[in-house]
Amino acid sequence: MILERNNMFNIRQINDDLERVIGPEHVTELRNLMRYYRLCQSAVNEVGTKLENLDGEYENEYNHNPIHHMEQRMKSVDSLFNKMKKKHLPKTIAAVENNIFDIGGIRVITNYISDVYTIKENLISQDDVTLLKVKDYIRDPKPSGYRSLHLVVKVSVFLSTGPVETPVEIQIRTVGMDMWASLEHKLRYKTNVPSAKVADFADRLVDDANTIYKVEQNLQTIYRELSEPGVFKNEE
Repeated sequence: MILERNNMFNIRQINDDLERVIGPEHVTELRNLMRYYRLCQSAVNEVGTKLENLDGEYENEYNHNPIHHMEQRMKSVDSLFNKMKKKHLPKTIAAVENNIFDIGGIRVITNYISDVYTIKENLISQDDVTLLKVKDYIRDPKPSGYRSLHLVVKVSVFLSTGPVETPVEIQIRTVGMDMWASLEHKLRYKTNVPSAKVADFADRLVDDANTIYKVEQNLQTIYRELSEPGVFKNEE
């Protein structure tokens, strides 16, 4: 399993960005937001460790890795405050803590569709994980064709002053769903393609999303049949 860390915590960069956005005169808010970013980074690390342990257990006990790879990321300061602006929220730590739950995030890419729900159930059953939100775009895909399971959980981050419950967003989807989502995101936000062409590609991508889902269902069926006792040869 590969763990990728994208846009991770950089103390100086985060501090400079926060100072630029909310102003150096707001010293207390700056300090509180910096502390909160550190908490979110620690929460991401906690969830990442839990998922790595889960994947290792399944490899040892069931000869199967449910996780293909994981990507960790921290929301940039600009992205955070753009989101707050859209929600008409003040630039305060209270507004962030009460309304923004995806500063720290993990994307989990699985081998099969059933692995998505295996990971979800095993993670949220842990005593120190609290499930806050679920959006299942696999069973109820977006009109664009997007499929993924989105969770928001809270985990305990242990500080010298005691544990602090901190949110983490988790996106869980298959390799095929992730490939599709990356292409759709690039089409929407990363290209200068004329709008008419974008609309044409978008229609085709809806069909492709359905095709990918059917293929992954078929692959999972084959895998399950191959996993029945006595099918695989004993390795010497």
